[in-house]
Amino acid sequence: MSERTTPERDSAPDPAASLGDSIAAGWDERADELPPADWGKEKSSRRTGTVWLFALFTTVMAIAHAWFTDELTSQAFLAWATIFTAISFQALPFLVFGVALSAALVAFVPASAYQRFIPNKPGRAVPVAGISGALLPGCECASVPIAGSLIKRGVAPAAALTFLLAAPSINPIVMIATAVAFAGQPEMILARFVASLLASVVIGWVWVRFGKADWLRLPSRTHAPGASKWQVFRESMLHDMMHAGGYLVVGALAAATLNVMVPREWLLAVAEAPIISVLVLAGLAVLLSICSEADAFVAVSLTDFSPTAKLAFMVIGPIVDLKLIAMQAGVFGWRFVARFVPICLVVGLLSTFLIGGILF
Repeated sequence: MSERTTPERDSAPDPAASLGDSIAAGWDERADELPPADWGKEKSSRRTGTVWLFALFTTVMAIAHAWFTDELTSQAFLAWATIFTAISFQALPFLVFGVALSAALVAFVPASAYQRFIPNKPGRAVPVAGISGALLPGCECASVPIAGSLIKRGVAPAAALTFLLAAPSINPIVMIATAVAFAGQPEMILARFVASLLASVVIGWVWVRFGKADWLRLPSRTHAPGASKWQVFRESMLHDMMHAGGYLVVGALAAATLNVMVPREWLLAVAEAPIISVLVLAGLAVLLSICSEADAFVAVSLTDFSPTAKLAFMVIGPIVDLKLIAMQAGVFGWRFVARFVPICLVVGLLSTFLIGGILF
């Protein structure tokens, strides 16, 4: 009897375990019916947090102005404040123009339109994008969001990056400003156009050959599927303005600080060295972050430097400067900037030496 009852006792189900198993049974197959992990939690709004952060920043600035206004009257600080304000306000209209145009491209221009004008093969699309940069007035602040929208619409990244470099370098406004600044020097106008276009196209081809997809953070979609065109335009413009505008301020702060800290005597000491002077003005263009529509007037004022050095100032500035680096990082990521900026510097300098050596 005991031999027969023992197995039955061992195999008898535990009431507590049986109840738990019956409750939990079947949930693995119905996982899609479970509530999300954040169910019942209050969702935070990034946009609301940004507004509060901006309000706090404005309050702190107002209090600091009331407390320290009498002490912030040194010439260095006034120069820093002037440069920061000038860079920010000089670039802001072009940034708004670029963001609006970028949002319009995303919202109103179908992807098929780009396929008609831009070749499918990246190698052929790069020079087409470079020439297209001569048609759109705007500075580097406008070109960054536009390049992001082109990539969103299916344009090859190499072609979009070529446009990003060529548009602020050889557009009509820039070339007219250069002609006014260097009146009577047509060789300087030609040198800027050829050197900038050559650098932009070569950089695009380098990206075609060596660029990798994981180096470039593609811009994310900022609107819900099925949204109206005007809703897409509004949301895209708000998204790009928040990102590019914030990085523009960061770049302007860095440029103003370095502008004040670099003594002019250092520049004059190297003006007579042929190669070093070119490198110095190229570095100065990166630090000053002057808008491409105005950099020719600064270059012509550097009378102690050679024409090739002035050309380097005008070629490097529109493709590499502090505010542009910051904006590129905001749109495409720092991994992209770490690889793209050195390529732009090397190719831009080589193009400057080549064209400067031929024309000057």
